[in-house]
Amino acid sequence: MKTRAFLFSLGLCFTVFARAENAPSWPEKPVPSTSERVAILDDKRIKESSGLALGVRDPSMFWTVNDSGGEPCVFAIDRSGKTRAKVRVREAANFDWEDLACGKDDQGAPALFIGDIGDNFQMRPSLQVYQIPEPEINATDKPVAETDSPAPHLWRASYPDGSHNAESLLIHPQTNRLYILTKSEDGKSALYAFPQPLQEKVSMMLEKVIDLTFPALIRAGKRPHDNCMTTGACFSPDGTRMVVATYSSLYEWLLPKDKPIAEALQQAPVRIEPELLRQVEGVCYDSDSLTLWITSEHLPTPLLRVKR
Repeated sequence: MKTRAFLFSLGLCFTVFARAENAPSWPEKPVPSTSERVAILDDKRIKESSGLALGVRDPSMFWTVNDSGGEPCVFAIDRSGKTRAKVRVREAANFDWEDLACGKDDQGAPALFIGDIGDNFQMRPSLQVYQIPEPEINATDKPVAETDSPAPHLWRASYPDGSHNAESLLIHPQTNRLYILTKSEDGKSALYAFPQPLQEKVSMMLEKVIDLTFPALIRAGKRPHDNCMTTGACFSPDGTRMVVATYSSLYEWLLPKDKPIAEALQQAPVRIEPELLRQVEGVCYDSDSLTLWITSEHLPTPLLRVKR
């Protein structure tokens, strides 16, 4: 998310790279893909797009949020890069919003889950996720007025093994279970699951699903350790795939319906090299469960479509 001590991180990640050379499950060669810059977001208020989610109520729309210190608001954008809604989350603060996911509430209605999960210094005793109904979008060419959400549900949780930084929030489309993927400069990440059902007014204990160590890889225009750090993740709408973004690459796993997620993630992913962007922190699938969309922090904010 933010600039780190370069030499320290580079040393750590070259060590990881040496280990990764003996790990054939992490492909160095990317699969063939195409990236198309579909739009530049019109709205200059979206200057640190730190998450991207495909709408459930209206799959022609995407939802995004700004990074830490921004307003506690979610933005709906269409595929031409125009803002269609700005919704302030009531009673919320953007301590370090890093990702969001679209799913359903316990009644089956479309909902947005906003991950206040960033922790660069690994000091937070707990993290939190805001849940609001996915707003309805009224197609209009008029200037977008800010609206307020209903009072959100607030889900608090902590890790079983101490504090972690994280920038990836996922929700499985079939089970509706929430997950967090942690981030570190040496590539050591882990996928954690929220308990079900979610519980308010308590801090829930997350369950570790699997450890994943992302390798340092050289790519022109990026530092090797940029490939170590996870910045976004998403399940496909049909639940058969999972993608993880780093600053350099996209990694995608197949999720067979007859295998637990932990077992599926032990298999080799494919590596995708999208168009080089400054700071990719948002990724999601389209409704076909194949096409990928990404955004990047810093203005001008691009919206890219990626196809294998």
